[in-house]
Amino acid sequence: MKKWFLFICTMVLIMTLAACGSDKTSGSGGNKGKITVGGKDFTEQHILTKMTALYLKENGYDVEEADGMGSTVVRKALENGQIDLYWEYTGTALIVFLKQDVVTDPDKAYQTVKDIDAKNGLVWLNKSDVNNSYAVLMRKDTAEKLGIKSLEDLADAVNKDASKLKLASNAEFFSRQDGLIGLQKKYGFTFPKKNIVKMDNGLVLNALKEQQVQVSMGTTTDGRNKGFNLVVLEDNKQFFPPYNAVPVVREEALKKNPEAKELLNKMAAKLNEETMTELNYRVDVKHEDVTKVAKEWLSKNGFIK
Repeated sequence: MKKWFLFICTMVLIMTLAACGSDKTSGSGGNKGKITVGGKDFTEQHILTKMTALYLKENGYDVEEADGMGSTVVRKALENGQIDLYWEYTGTALIVFLKQDVVTDPDKAYQTVKDIDAKNGLVWLNKSDVNNSYAVLMRKDTAEKLGIKSLEDLADAVNKDASKLKLASNAEFFSRQDGLIGLQKKYGFTFPKKNIVKMDNGLVLNALKEQQVQVSMGTTTDGRNKGFNLVVLEDNKQFFPPYNAVPVVREEALKKNPEAKELLNKMAAKLNEETMTELNYRVDVKHEDVTKVAKEWLSKNGFIK
């Protein structure tokens, strides 16, 4: 009886350990590998990180999230293997990390960063149509009143009478060659220094909304563009480089999780500038929860149940 009792206890212990091992591997109900998804510290990136994490979990991956990082920090984390993937922008990688000249053609910019980073063990998956580029904005009513639709129109207005227009800019856009310096050179105009109001990035669009200025720098997918009824002036000379959002994955991680490539490419194919602006608007202006917004978009597009 003692031998029989010990045999039963041993079998129960083995089964318990096996079950615990299975739970540890599956993470959130899955049975595939572990993937760490990183992200930067602004609304669009929080949304992309959350959508990616939820989508991969739905498909059986054990996912860990590590968002809220600075641009340079998250890139280093990917290079060092601390994270396995995150969404990067073609223009940021091209100019900031890879130190290449500005490329205004979106496909060429994408192919350039893809080819160079392949040597760094980083795989750029399919490019989305989310182009979160620099932009120059005006209130819709002000732009219509002054007849300004494009950056060429703005240049003409400044050259005719610069006293009527004030520009809000953060320090970075003010000093960058792919910001105000290069923009004025490309379009042949100059804002008088007294008409340029430098302020923190989070305040520039509020200043435009409150009519403290008539023109502001910004980005194309900022949710406040919609919320504040702002218009992006057409960049008809294609000055601003493209900043298409792309999932970038460590080659080693992709070899371990090859199915993730197809999943992420499907997600990238569904995203565009209009969609991302709407999602940012819901979080930044309507103050909806990031997880709620991410889940609803994934469900609507058939990525999760």
